[in-house]
Amino acid sequence: MQVQVRDNNVEQALRALKKKLQREGVFREMKLKQHFEKPSVKKAREKAEAVRRSRKLARKKLQRESMVS
Repeated sequence: MQVQVRDNNVEQALRALKKKLQREGVFREMKLKQHFEKPSVKKAREKAEAVRRSRKLARKKLQRESMVS
């Protein structure tokens, strides 16, 4: 991952890098890997995340349809 430093502005480049890492999910992955997660707990967490994602997608789709109509 690369971030360009413009006009020797390192703080701005760091903010951009942190934003990119956040979008990629690197921080979240590091947090999850700090401790061992039992396979059953991992499976339950991933299932809950999938349900959350699908509900969010359905909400957004419903909202878009109501705005168009």
